[in-house]
Amino acid sequence: MKLLLTSGGVTNDSIRTALVGLLGRPIEESNALLVPTAQWGQPMCSPETVWRTVAGRWDDEVGLVDLGWKSIGTLELTALPTIGEDRWIPWVRDADVLLVDGGEAVYLAHWMRESGMADLLPSLTDTVWVGVSAGSMVMTPRIGRQFVDWRPDGTDETLGVVDFSIFPHLDYPGWSSNSTESAHRWAATIAGPAYAIDEQTAISVVDGTVEVISEGNWEYFD
Repeated sequence: MKLLLTSGGVTNDSIRTALVGLLGRPIEESNALLVPTAQWGQPMCSPETVWRTVAGRWDDEVGLVDLGWKSIGTLELTALPTIGEDRWIPWVRDADVLLVDGGEAVYLAHWMRESGMADLLPSLTDTVWVGVSAGSMVMTPRIGRQFVDWRPDGTDETLGVVDFSIFPHLDYPGWSSNSTESAHRWAATIAGPAYAIDEQTAISVVDGTVEVISEGNWEYFD
């Protein structure tokens, strides 16, 4: 699987170019599935925010669904255990890209495992995973206690597909908990390498090779 791990999505030309490179074809010739599941575990999200994401109705923002895909559908992980793999696995295999929205990363990791999607990932060698916030963090080993909003007395561990952690929304306006100073405190609690990235930054991972694509600010912690 080819990963494009972002904080805010495809927010600039550099990230879009990287996405096209991972796809190996124009966006207009690519089929996408949107995964909104992480929102249900995040107290800041609601049925309205899920609808806005699926419908592309965020004011002054180019959302994941608005990039010009050949086709796009919605894949809700919480539904998959009830319908059988013979139906949903072909949907996933037919997609060129999975657009995995933000929300709560531990909740998303839970449903990745419960649905069987986590077990399927190793076989999706040509599929691109575009993560936004929690949709990126879910691929890391752990997210840090400050980002756990679902079952906060439980684990902060996620899927561990990559070997680094991610602090998203670096210095986002009005979010004091996502300041550079907060990122440094967070990094001190993470056992392993980590990146803090802002809305204009993405991390590409292909066959173990990590590349930062940025028109903004980011920091690496080791």
